[in-house]
Amino acid sequence: MKIRPVNVLAVPLMLWLGACASTAPGGPRATAAADTVPVAKAAPMPADDLRAYRLPVPPAPAGAPGARPAAPVPARPAPLPTAHVNAQAEQRLRDQAFTNQNVKYAQGYRLLVYLGLERDQAMAIRRAVIGRYPDETDYLTFKAPVYRLYVGDYLTRLEAARAKSRLRGLTQRAEVEATQVILNKNL
Repeated sequence: MKIRPVNVLAVPLMLWLGACASTAPGGPRATAAADTVPVAKAAPMPADDLRAYRLPVPPAPAGAPGARPAAPVPARPAPLPTAHVNAQAEQRLRDQAFTNQNVKYAQGYRLLVYLGLERDQAMAIRRAVIGRYPDETDYLTFKAPVYRLYVGDYLTRLEAARAKSRLRGLTQRAEVEATQVILNKNL
C-alpha cells in the first residue's frame, strides 16, 4: 500500500471550509426543544476576604466632620549629619584635583569647514570665521596635496552642532568630526 503525501495547505483549507459551512447564515438549522424543567439555582459563592489586598486609607484630618481624634505621634530624634568629610577623603580629593589640572587633552569634536586643494581659499574661510568669531580656535593642516581647516574645541556633539549652525553662512559645508581636543583651562 502506497501512502500519498498530503498537501500542507489542504488540511487547514478543509478545516476552514468546514467551519464556514457550519456557520453559514440562512442555512437550515436544527433547533433543540426548549427545556421546560426549571433548573435549581446554584448556591452563592462565599465572598473573598480582600482586606489583605486593599490599600490603607489615611485617617481624615482633625477638623473634618466625622474624624476621630488622632493618636499622638512620638517625636523622633533628628538624624545625625552624614555628609561630613574626613581628612583622608579630603586628601584624595586634593590629589584628584591636582591630577585633573595636568590633563590637557580630551576626546571631543571639531568642525571641518574646508577640505580642498587651494590654500588661498582655506585662508579666506579662516579669515571670515576668525573675523566673525574671534574666540574660536582654528587649525589649518596640510597633508599633501590636501588642506584641511578645523574650527573649535568642543567637548560634546551638541556644542559642535550649535557652532555648525552658527557657521552655516560662512562656509559651503561643515562636518562634525570626533577628535582629540585641547581643554580650555580658562573656564
